Amino acid sequence: MESADRIRAIMGALRTSDSVSVTELAALYQVSEMTIRRDLDELAQQGVVRRVRGGALSLLLRGEEPPFGVREREAIDAKRRIAAEVAGLLAEGEAVLLDGGTTVLEVARAIRERRLTVLPLALQAAQELATAPRVRLVLPGGEVRHGEMNFVGPLTETSIKALRFDTAVIGCCGLSAEHGLTAHDLPEVAIKQAAITSARRVVVACDSGKFTRTAFGAVCPLDRLDVVVTDDGIPQDQHDALAAAGVTVRTTTPAP
Repeated sequence: MESADRIRAIMGALRTSDSVSVTELAALYQVSEMTIRRDLDELAQQGVVRRVRGGALSLLLRGEEPPFGVREREAIDAKRRIAAEVAGLLAEGEAVLLDGGTTVLEVARAIRERRLTVLPLALQAAQELATAPRVRLVLPGGEVRHGEMNFVGPLTETSIKALRFDTAVIGCCGLSAEHGLTAHDLPEVAIKQAAITSARRVVVACDSGKFTRTAFGAVCPLDRLDVVVTDDGIPQDQHDALAAAGVTVRTTTPAP
């Protein structure tokens, strides 16, 4: 198992357990205890765990999302397929708002060669597009949220409300029939709501793991969305609920 896959697996274990053991993880993944210690040290540097003798304690809280660097490694192949699908929905010349988050960052990478006007709501996406030859890059004002590097606050909200977009590409922390689109960070909830209001079309880009999660802040119900692009792991009941709400669902599958 590659390091990135192993760390994702450890993250999965930490979501269901308060602690992990070096010895048990080494046996489970058939690697040395030194390798597992390095993995746990990396997660400790990212604020996911606290190292203790013989293992680590989870620092993941229900009301908080894992660090950006950790999430960026999760479901990376699915995120790239989703990003390519989203890019294919955009017509040349569109004005596009790109939300923050790891999946939407992949969308930014997928549209570097396109002729678009783009307002990104995260510094990572802005950096990706800063040298894109045909992208007209527009930046919002506002405060930059530490760690996530997203623009938040009243200046960002005012910037969004002053503009009109053909498409808003929105990320999320959770999406479900019962709770709609949700996000962990409350200031980001207001930014997402402003983005949705300012766009003619709302496209949500999320991997299927988001359908098993509900975050702290409610952004909007399903019927405010136009398109959801996800992978083929979406639960059938959630797919049906989106369709019943009038949302077009586009699923991606791995290449054969």
